[in-house]
Amino acid sequence: MGTIHLFRKPQRSFFGKLLQEFGLVAADRRTWKILLFGVINLTCTGFLLMWCSSTNSIALTAYTYLTIFDLFSLMTCLISYWVMMRKPSPVYSFGFERLEVLAVFASTVLAQLGALFILKESVERFLDQPEIHTGRLLVGTFVALSFNLFTMLSIRNKPFAYVSEAASTSWLQEHVADLSRSVCGIIPGLSSVFLPRMNPFVLIDLAGAFALCITYMLIEINNYFAVDTASAIAIALMTFGTMYPMSVYSGKVLLQTTPPHVIGQLDKLLREVSTLDGVLEVRNEHFWTLGFGSLAGSVHVRIRRDANEQMVLAHVTNRLYTLVSTLTVQIFKDDWIRPSLPSGPVAANVLNFSDHHIIPMPPLKGIDELNPVTSTPTKPSSPPPEFSFNTPGKNVNPVILLNTQTRPYGLGLNHGHIPYSSMVNQGLGVPGLGATQGFRTGFTNIPSRYGTNNRIGQPRP
Repeated sequence: MGTIHLFRKPQRSFFGKLLQEFGLVAADRRTWKILLFGVINLTCTGFLLMWCSSTNSIALTAYTYLTIFDLFSLMTCLISYWVMMRKPSPVYSFGFERLEVLAVFASTVLAQLGALFILKESVERFLDQPEIHTGRLLVGTFVALSFNLFTMLSIRNKPFAYVSEAASTSWLQEHVADLSRSVCGIIPGLSSVFLPRMNPFVLIDLAGAFALCITYMLIEINNYFAVDTASAIAIALMTFGTMYPMSVYSGKVLLQTTPPHVIGQLDKLLREVSTLDGVLEVRNEHFWTLGFGSLAGSVHVRIRRDANEQMVLAHVTNRLYTLVSTLTVQIFKDDWIRPSLPSGPVAANVLNFSDHHIIPMPPLKGIDELNPVTSTPTKPSSPPPEFSFNTPGKNVNPVILLNTQTRPYGLGLNHGHIPYSSMVNQGLGVPGLGATQGFRTGFTNIPSRYGTNNRIGQPRP
């Protein structure tokens, strides 16, 4: 039999959870305003699609896609309100800000896909251009323009407003900005309207309506039906050029990249942090964009062992919090330890003494000539030493050297040894001149060749 859960909570279905979250958002009065505009948008879109079919105008169809984009914009605004009401959870510790970034990215990509569809249909129409009826072409243009402008100016869409300002300018904005500078040079009062750059959504709405008006006039005057296809291509290109920078910007946010305009400020703050009292090193720093206007980051700070962790943490957080809203700082003290050689007896299973040479350190001076404090020769006339150093004296443990099989010199030279007293009296031996090469340390049991123990079993000189 299976496990019986007496107090198990009932699992909600997907639609049940959706209704629960909608009830959370519906508590705000701004939500009902968005829903009202959504209903109006669906109504206008339905009428526009019928007029596109009756007029057989692909240019009006391309302009209607902007109205559908407005519907996605309203949905993004609704998601933004829901994100502001939700708090971070243990599963989503950074909150749900990336959801509105994803909504902006999806809306702009869908608008570009619609533009590509219009381009594909326009190319087919150039081969077989149908007849265009202008009965409701101008009416549909003004209905779509009025609703688009009314929606953009009536509802404050925070995600798209931020993206339109933070993303790079489109080619349409650049050309209009150049034209606006010329106009503002003649009429300075228009500088507040056209400069520094216009809203890209308002600009594309006005440009699309202008293209449809030209289409209507040319068809009415000369029955030039190909201008409808040309206007559709122009509207599709303007849509693609306007949405592309926004999709790139939101895509970089989803990829958790560092914004280029804050890299210099972050470097300056990190240099200031590295100069704080007690800070030794700042490493493993990583900063990324969490949402629109919010930056997250993590950094490791190594401090001195005598530094106050809480004080350093407070100073580091205070410096970086001006730019990084969600910050994780890991502080660890300096764990540098002086290396020490092991002393004492060596286990037989670790080292094989047949492969090693034990070199005792002989006393360099007599016992009566050493000072027990400084281990240096004493002079009757010299003053007492001011400092004492832990220099090696006569009682030094034997040093064990590994017997690595190195190559002898092989030059026909005698690499023997001579006593220390003879070395002092006769000077250094010069190889090849009759003298022998010795060691300045005067060790008496060093083998004649490195890496071989050929002195074993031979009498000492």
